[in-house]
Amino acid sequence: MNVFMLPDLGEGLTEAEIVEWRVAVGDVVVVDQIVVEVETAKAVVDVPCPYAGRVTALHGSPGERRPVGQPLVTIEPVEALAPPGSVVPAEPAGSVVPAEPVVPAEPAGHAVYREEERAGSGNVLIGYGTGHGRSGRRRRRVAPAAHVARPVGSAVTAASTAPATRVISPLVRRLARDHGLDVAALVGTGPGGIVRRGDVEAALSSTGTGVTRPEHGATPAPASGATPAPVPAADDDVVIPLTGVRRAIAEKLSRSRREIPEVTIWVDVDATGLLDTRAAINAARPDRRVSVLALLARICLNGLRHFPELNSRVDTEQGEIIRSGRINLGIATQTDRGLVVPVIPDAHGLSTYDLAEALAETTAQARAGSLAPARLTGGTFTLNNYGVFGVDGSTPIINHPEAALLGIGRIVDKPWVVDGRLEVRKVGQLSLTFDHRVCDGGTAGGFLRHVADCVEQPALLIAHV
Repeated sequence: MNVFMLPDLGEGLTEAEIVEWRVAVGDVVVVDQIVVEVETAKAVVDVPCPYAGRVTALHGSPGERRPVGQPLVTIEPVEALAPPGSVVPAEPAGSVVPAEPVVPAEPAGHAVYREEERAGSGNVLIGYGTGHGRSGRRRRRVAPAAHVARPVGSAVTAASTAPATRVISPLVRRLARDHGLDVAALVGTGPGGIVRRGDVEAALSSTGTGVTRPEHGATPAPASGATPAPVPAADDDVVIPLTGVRRAIAEKLSRSRREIPEVTIWVDVDATGLLDTRAAINAARPDRRVSVLALLARICLNGLRHFPELNSRVDTEQGEIIRSGRINLGIATQTDRGLVVPVIPDAHGLSTYDLAEALAETTAQARAGSLAPARLTGGTFTLNNYGVFGVDGSTPIINHPEAALLGIGRIVDKPWVVDGRLEVRKVGQLSLTFDHRVCDGGTAGGFLRHVADCVEQPALLIAHV
């Protein structure tokens, strides 16, 4: 038997939560076939298996956290089942029948790959497979795991004969699981019968199921014609496990507050000139539109070149301040899974147009949960647009181990004095939270004033280049 262990996840991650099994006991799998979807503190990731053969055991249930190096799947080798090139004999009733003949044992080149996986190299997860297997993936009928009904810690023992349900988005699966819905009973309205978020929400409305998550350990009733899970009364406690991204956020913010002596300063700015500049840029190139956030990012990048102290981190063990030569810009992004900070590496080398495109693509991928874990670490400075929530100001927590974070509130019409006259202008508030260990108030104030001046008079950017 080959036992596939949860590989080294990289990025300092030591465990993952099982979201959904893509195979069941009795299935025949090929090298690099996706066998499970897991959620780490960084992202939801499909995990391919480096072994070919028949699945004899699945270790863990959806919702269970597995440490790195612990068993995930046990595979009976292909050569133990049938000679190379032969067809798998007929299966007993109720088992899953593969759509194709069994693939012969993998080429010798995979032996090195398997040794790397056993050594915990992480290539299986980080590289998403070896790339040497077949380019296509077999389609097989695999019954979805009973996510909510199975108690945490129980093992999958047999393959179900229920028809397959196509659910691509991990957010849709999580929404259904959290509200006690059996996705196998849903009819998808997406292309090819894919179950969308709207299908789950429609099922919740039709069954009258509440949106409060059942108490931890409870077993919600299935949604297919049965009585929906009871909705806790208003005075009942609701237990929400602190797992996945939410847990990582809590740990990182707590560490930031423990270790960083942070200070926040702020200033109101007249952003009328910035909005006029954006309108002129977009009028000149309607095919490559630039957002206000992209212009603010451009100003921050320029300011960090003049005040590099804020593009630093503190190594407490070595007693050193490390000033980064590169500017990897983090963008605070609210997603359905929580607040994440995707990173645009070497942002200082991008043009304003390229920066705008990178911002749009990066935040869209972060919200979809499709960013690689490496894109969620390595930032040196963070930009936070909390104005989208309709608030004016904030004192955000620094994204450890960075040294500073610039935030911008909403930009609204306000009275403003211009050349001794009272006018209605587009006014917003900028706030800078910084690590007092890397610089003092004079440096931080200089950076914030530089950013504010460029927001009010964007032409100053040319003078500071």
